[in-house]
Amino acid sequence: MMPPAAGATPAAGAKERKYYETRGEIVWEVPTQEKVIALTFDDGPSPEDTPEILKLLAEYDAKATFFIIGKHAERYPDIVRQEVEGGHELANHTFNHPFFNNRSSLAAMKKEIEQTEETLTRITGRKPTLFRPPGGYYSDRLVDAAKAFHYQVVLWSWHQDTEDWKRPGVHKIVNKVLRNARNGDIILFHDFVGGQSQTVSALQQILPELKQRGFRFVTVSELIGYDQVPHVNQ
Repeated sequence: MMPPAAGATPAAGAKERKYYETRGEIVWEVPTQEKVIALTFDDGPSPEDTPEILKLLAEYDAKATFFIIGKHAERYPDIVRQEVEGGHELANHTFNHPFFNNRSSLAAMKKEIEQTEETLTRITGRKPTLFRPPGGYYSDRLVDAAKAFHYQVVLWSWHQDTEDWKRPGVHKIVNKVLRNARNGDIILFHDFVGGQSQTVSALQQILPELKQRGFRFVTVSELIGYDQVPHVNQ
């Protein structure tokens, strides 16, 4: 699998983060005084890692948001249903995981989004409301594509990209999260990793420590509800 961009990457011609953030068009994190954090998992479901992650989340009464690739959902629909049964949020992460750079047409973006929406709706009976572009590539065109399906674009806190897809070592993943944990963070993990994932082992340390610090684990949609910053009209 190709690597994602560390802090999300503007495609050619994209405006600065502040432009999209103040308009409420893209969410990186949520300013709040509440001790809440959103755990997000990209690229699944995976028959190896996703069930183990779901067990850990249940153990610590943690809700998460899974940004799902449509072709993986088609292959493992039972795991998708387990995520719903666990009270977690399902979100759209395209069907084939293409990077939406400046060469990507609006039609191609819409097709990827629509395919996964149809797949998840068929499996769960629910339409997703959040979208995350693979690699974190964003642009005006990407925002327009997401708006066409009434999606909120969600990226992640720049200081909370665990890069777990690289398998950097459990210790590095754990330290990345724990040293930087702040109210309103959106943490980026992956539940589909090429090779032996280190994410489950890292979560075994991260979840109890953050819970001991008083953090609650909420879905991204719940986190957005804590937003204390007014946005301009979209």
